Amino acid sequence: MPDAALEPGVPAFGNMDPRLIVALDVPTLAEAEALVERIGDEAVFYKIGYQLAFAGGLTLARDLKASGRRVFLDMKLLDIDNTIAKGVENVVRMGVDMLTIHAYPKAMRAAVAAARGSDLCLLGVTVLTSMDTADVADAGYALSAGELVERRAAQARDAGMGGIVCSAEEAGIVRTIVGPEMAIVTPGIRPAGADHGDQKRVMSPADALAAGATHLVVGRPISAASDPAAAARAINAEMAGN
Repeated sequence: MPDAALEPGVPAFGNMDPRLIVALDVPTLAEAEALVERIGDEAVFYKIGYQLAFAGGLTLARDLKASGRRVFLDMKLLDIDNTIAKGVENVVRMGVDMLTIHAYPKAMRAAVAAARGSDLCLLGVTVLTSMDTADVADAGYALSAGELVERRAAQARDAGMGGIVCSAEEAGIVRTIVGPEMAIVTPGIRPAGADHGDQKRVMSPADALAAGATHLVVGRPISAASDPAAAARAINAEMAGN
């Protein structure tokens, strides 16, 4: 649901907008902790992916939750059903707020069953924002990137997932597919003038929210900024009118 990460029982942290998720895509635990410290009260929600998870990030996830912040664990799980289920059960025990699963129907169904009764919001990853239609074709799909996103979104809805990860470009069509209740989390967010980096399908914060996104994942425009707190503050200001 759009407020899936705002469930009762999660302590508040300041008055920050929980729709902004800051990606802690840094190589060491010390750098991640320093970035959180520099951002301070300008963000409440943080994403931990592979890079940091393999450098102590799972411990940081628990620490962030203990401090009243929120955590999006971006593991993009894909495996046999039993392995998915056992992994999700352990993630539920961690108490994080969001977890990504590659949007394959069997994997999603196994994850949903394992998370049932918990507050964990499971997100189906449709097509990575670093990929375009040519990349999708190289992967063996006879669909455009947009068509594959639509198929995966419908499958995630039918599996009972809590939300979708997709490009902001597809947020509008995904919203029509999944209905009003599911979260739509959009990476590849770039404020005006920011470098796109390796992202191919990007959008500004305000445009992404207007298109139907419920949460925005922002990495380098904040983490690589000379003043990360100011960068987060500017994005929060842009989001405030939406």
